[in-house]
Amino acid sequence: MLTRLEVNGFKNLVDFALDFGPYTCIAGANGVGKSNIFDAIRFLSLLTECTINQAALRICDAGEETGDIAGLFFWDGSERRRRMEFAAEMIVSREAWDDAGRKAAPSATFLRYEVAFRYAPPAGGQAGGLVLEREELCPIPPQEWPAKLRFPHGVASFRDSVLYDDRPDARGIIVTDIDAATGQAVIKVRQSNSPPAHAEKARRTIAGTENTAATPTILAARQEMQSWRILALEPAAMRQPDPYTQPPGIAANGAHIPATLQHLANIAHQYDDTPEALFGFVSVMLSCGSGRQATVRVVQDDARQLLSLAVQERSGLTLRGNAIADSTLRFLALATLSEVPEEAAVYCIEEPENGIHPDNLSALNQALHSIAVEADHPIAFDNPLRQVIVTTHSPYFVQLQDKGELVLAKDRITRADSGKILRDLLKCYPCAGTWRCADQKRDGIYPGSLQSYLLPPEDAQIAFPKEFWATL
Repeated sequence: MLTRLEVNGFKNLVDFALDFGPYTCIAGANGVGKSNIFDAIRFLSLLTECTINQAALRICDAGEETGDIAGLFFWDGSERRRRMEFAAEMIVSREAWDDAGRKAAPSATFLRYEVAFRYAPPAGGQAGGLVLEREELCPIPPQEWPAKLRFPHGVASFRDSVLYDDRPDARGIIVTDIDAATGQAVIKVRQSNSPPAHAEKARRTIAGTENTAATPTILAARQEMQSWRILALEPAAMRQPDPYTQPPGIAANGAHIPATLQHLANIAHQYDDTPEALFGFVSVMLSCGSGRQATVRVVQDDARQLLSLAVQERSGLTLRGNAIADSTLRFLALATLSEVPEEAAVYCIEEPENGIHPDNLSALNQALHSIAVEADHPIAFDNPLRQVIVTTHSPYFVQLQDKGELVLAKDRITRADSGKILRDLLKCYPCAGTWRCADQKRDGIYPGSLQSYLLPPEDAQIAFPKEFWATL
């Protein structure tokens, strides 16, 4: 679970910080930079699987093979900043498993991970790219838990079920030092026999290479970051049947709904429940989301060894594959995700309201909340440590949000150390009086800042003209 993200120097995120709860809705205008928050989260996740430069290229707009890595750095109008810094505070699982199937127990479950890079331009025939400057992984000590875990939650139930710290001291697990002989930065793993890694020569981060039970806390942090997913549900992928051998789990594009539903039905059977109960629950969510009564089932084709979706409408008409509406498929994916047990993950979803009729947005909001962990209950098989972060610019969807779960993304202006005025930087403002406001009276936005989401466009423009917004 990602509880806090700090970014400096990445795209238009400069001195950016945002705290997250089980469910967070980020509202903001098009082009303000909401997607950059997800790009920063995805970059940290990619670092656990790819080389540093491969991760950067996959974030670049040009695609996975080519791209301008320098374009990831904040542009201040005159010269590029040469450094990017990231920090993520996270809750990791109490158990981790390495690729050899060995179980590992981290020594602490509330961690802070920091990583920093600088840009090396191409020179002498050598390709440019990111150079690792610093990497740190530290446990957050218990005395800081109340201040760090700020979203509403049950202390005796939720917090005690997810947080512990068995370390004899609060020293870092991954640390960066300066080598006395060379004066260069080296990265060390404490309580490990591995020699220090030279930061400038590193092709991968330590969090992206330590993958054994011998370093259980790093392994747990790595697997937590690997679970941070950007969901971009694609109807074509969701319509595809699955082979009998397909492992369960909804892909980032929404694929494998049939295999996952069948797996969940098999689990229900093992626990003396009926698969019909599972399909009944999913059908109810689907009916609420589509506004039309529908029944979901998985069709088994033994001849071709395929599983496929089928939706039967109240009229008796059965829809298969390409005949299922896009919005129905989106609700099916979300309803299935909400029923997957044990799986801890962070789901980032851009504009989930796209293609959904306004009458069905309330059901969509409920479906998204049903995926997230219930923070007033302990973590359990049916209450996994799961998190949902969405972005939106829909006034209808914003009006459904609880103010404690809503932040407003807006441009801000600041002055650099050089005195230069920096514009178009992103900042997220919480609603006044909510848990994200350190000072309940001064921090946060008031309803006036949300008028564009609460009034018809012409009324909002009259009530708050452009001159008013420039003063904020």
